[in-house]
Amino acid sequence: MPHVIEPDQSEGEIIGKALLQEDHERAIHGDQHFHRLGWKRLTIVLIVQSIALGSLSLPAAFATLGMVAGIILTIGLGVIAIYASYIIGLVKLKHPHLPHYVDFGRLLMGGAGDKIFAVGFVSLMTLTVGSHCLTGKLALATITGSNVCALVFSVVSVFILFAFAVPPSFAEISILGYIDFASIIVAIGISVIATGVQSHESPNTSSSWSAWPKENLTFSEAFVAISNIAFAYAFSSAQPSFMDEMHTPKDFTKSITTLATTQMTIYTLTGSLTYAFVGQDVQSPALLSAGPLLAKVAFGVALPVIFISGSINATVACRFIHGRIYQDSIVRYVNTTKGWVTWLTVVALINILALIIAEAIPFFSELLSICGALLVSGFSFYLPPVLWFFLLREGSWSEKQNIRHGILNLIVFIVGITILGCGMYASVTEVARYSEANFERSQNSARDLLTVHSHATLDKH
Repeated sequence: MPHVIEPDQSEGEIIGKALLQEDHERAIHGDQHFHRLGWKRLTIVLIVQSIALGSLSLPAAFATLGMVAGIILTIGLGVIAIYASYIIGLVKLKHPHLPHYVDFGRLLMGGAGDKIFAVGFVSLMTLTVGSHCLTGKLALATITGSNVCALVFSVVSVFILFAFAVPPSFAEISILGYIDFASIIVAIGISVIATGVQSHESPNTSSSWSAWPKENLTFSEAFVAISNIAFAYAFSSAQPSFMDEMHTPKDFTKSITTLATTQMTIYTLTGSLTYAFVGQDVQSPALLSAGPLLAKVAFGVALPVIFISGSINATVACRFIHGRIYQDSIVRYVNTTKGWVTWLTVVALINILALIIAEAIPFFSELLSICGALLVSGFSFYLPPVLWFFLLREGSWSEKQNIRHGILNLIVFIVGITILGCGMYASVTEVARYSEANFERSQNSARDLLTVHSHATLDKH
């Protein structure tokens, strides 16, 4: 008997060692697969994630605030957002083992901070995917001019978003990013050129631009416009996730410098030129001001922006969720059968949830505005100064470097808190106005039906 058992035990040990060796090789391969992102590809991913069709809402913000305030705010908020991004990058370099922004919450407030940041992070990403699903539905309906049920276009949109979110690595998605970037540049170009041609052909139109804010501007209208500009720079929440895949993370400064230059140039030119060509009558998104035919062409060109940018936000959320579930297993590398099955399941759940949110909530854009004021203001503006104070600051306040950074971070913090408070007020005011208008419409409809019914009854008699 001993001679029979010993070979079995030896064979079992050999098989066990072989399995361990296979797991070890898979882990090495998986780790290498998720660390292929260079600073140039990171720049493309950041540009794609941050510069989407939201840039085409800026001309309407310029029409509200005026040309002078529009340009100053676009450049000023851009500089502040990039500095905040720089602080986030430094935190990531100091704590390279932390893959996501959520993990910074654990450093600040322990388990409670981790949970709060996790809920906010996943909510923001999911709502963003939902907004892209809604935009995709509107784009497909505009392009086709079809009377098909809007839900059909939503389902088509969510299927496309799901397909683009399947690759788990940002290095792979960055390849699509070049198509995305070309798409938004061409779409913006069509919008600006078309409105410019229309302005040249009809120089005597009543619409004209102004250097100053529009007349009878209310506080809520002004801050909704300011929020649109601020949220156009909302990319910091995903930055640590992107940096986690870099093979040389310290190169992130090259990426955010290039991003800053690109963003501020595109936003300033898009907002100012389109507003100058169209004037106070500019629509949001600005593609609608290009005329019915060119609007269809521009929306067609912009489809990659809608779906690729939306899918990146889904991938960020799924990478966080999947990594948390399998943080101590090779399954997190998505290079096993179980890894792929669970990964596709998580991607599907996020996209289905985004579809439900986009379709089920009657005032989705207003809800997104509230969540933007609540979440984007934190991740992109007032939280980075807090991270600097608790995680980066070294030495006494009297040191020259700390005084300089302290002043800069105080400015960023005040801007973020202002966006939070005023943005929430403006958004809630708009929701209340929307609800009141809907209530009045429903009452008027009820009165009209009652009147028709009364006349019908009198006619019978």
